[in-house]
Amino acid sequence: MPPSIYRIDPEADRAFAEEFRRTPVGHHSPGLQRVLHAFRGEPLCGKYVLFCTKPYAEWRLARLSGERGTPMKFEDKFYNSLEEAEWDVFQRRWKDFTGEDLVLPPVDGA
Repeated sequence: MPPSIYRIDPEADRAFAEEFRRTPVGHHSPGLQRVLHAFRGEPLCGKYVLFCTKPYAEWRLARLSGERGTPMKFEDKFYNSLEEAEWDVFQRRWKDFTGEDLVLPPVDGA
């Protein structure tokens, strides 16, 4: 699969990262959808994914091999909430895609 046609500007698109942090599951603005298309449209080799280990209760981080028939590689990272899992994967993909850590101000009340 060719790389995504969408590009990310780490400064301009940081607002969409904040939107995703607030609402990782559900409807997203067109700008955030563009960022997600960029992340999800990249080649499969090494892509972060979530594997459900206990329905609606636990997820595990894994990376795809990119080769048909070759199993994914599981990481030693587990999550108890889908929102927490999705946010972590978003941050990891941001780093992979931009080369920069995603640094956002603390969430209100945290």
